Amino acid sequence: MQYKQLGHSDIKVSTICLGTMTFGEQNTEAEGHQQLDFAVDNGVNFIDTAELYAIPPKADTYGATERVIGQWLAQRGRREDIVLASKIAGPGPEWVSHIREGKTQFDDAHISQALDASLRRLQTDYLDLYQLHWPERQTNYFGQLGFKVNDQESASTPIAQTLRALKKQVDAGKIRYIGLSNETPWGMMQFLQLAKQYDLPVIVSVQNPYSLLNRSYEVGCAEISYREQVGLLAYSPLGFGVLTGKYLHGKKPAGARITLWPHYARYSSPQGLAATEAYVTLAKNHGWDPAQMALAFVNEQAFVTSNIIGATTLEQLKTNIESAQLTLTDELRQGIQDIHQQYPNPAP
Repeated sequence: MQYKQLGHSDIKVSTICLGTMTFGEQNTEAEGHQQLDFAVDNGVNFIDTAELYAIPPKADTYGATERVIGQWLAQRGRREDIVLASKIAGPGPEWVSHIREGKTQFDDAHISQALDASLRRLQTDYLDLYQLHWPERQTNYFGQLGFKVNDQESASTPIAQTLRALKKQVDAGKIRYIGLSNETPWGMMQFLQLAKQYDLPVIVSVQNPYSLLNRSYEVGCAEISYREQVGLLAYSPLGFGVLTGKYLHGKKPAGARITLWPHYARYSSPQGLAATEAYVTLAKNHGWDPAQMALAFVNEQAFVTSNIIGATTLEQLKTNIESAQLTLTDELRQGIQDIHQQYPNPAP
């Protein structure tokens, strides 16, 4: 396993990060513990979760993933062996525990309540990384590429105020470092500039989608990541599993996410599936596992700090972790670029 510096922090995280949003829905607590054991025993030291998980988000599984991880920590006593990250939900679900007056606000009251609840579920007294799951303000994320002006946009918490609320938790020892998620270039730069202006915590990471099917991060965000030491924590590197090829030609594998929840169609557009078939063919023609080729592509990007993989079986997890030991050939890189030219960002 390779390790990289998490932004300007003193933390080094594994190239592969274990995403856990299946724990408490697709995976039982016992299966989640097996994944955690296997990942840590194979060099993964970075574990990512969120108060919103398990996925798909719903009231009766809200916080379930954190509770699974918390039980593992209580039983194994390996808190110092891992870098633990979680997130506060953005505006949206009315059943989120700290919601007041209709929506999440990234202010002192919401952040304090959400963080304390996450710490209780995780059975720890601190997080190494605390992230804002999606922006409070209205902007484009979750597959929306175009920014639309809304004259009726409601006021959102000023970013400097959010940073002060996070600083309070850093000073209290409950958070070591902060990060963003589903952010835009404007948002990243605002957080950076205001932190430096007012001597507030500086973001060390941003967790956004990035894969062979969605390279939109390369436009704008990637340069910020590289120059400002705000590394990308890439999520959905396999496009909800689409890039494995298991859904091609109408296949619906039993127990797979898109089989269970067909509305997760973000990466299954006709263009996305055509691109996927091309990538799968390329991988197989070179003797590669399609999933490992897709992950190896993400792993080698200079602006990526860690690649967040998710799995429902130990076999999938093993395959994904092994991608950290693989290096793409020049022929594969050229083949990937040729397909990207034919199908540029087919599934943002």
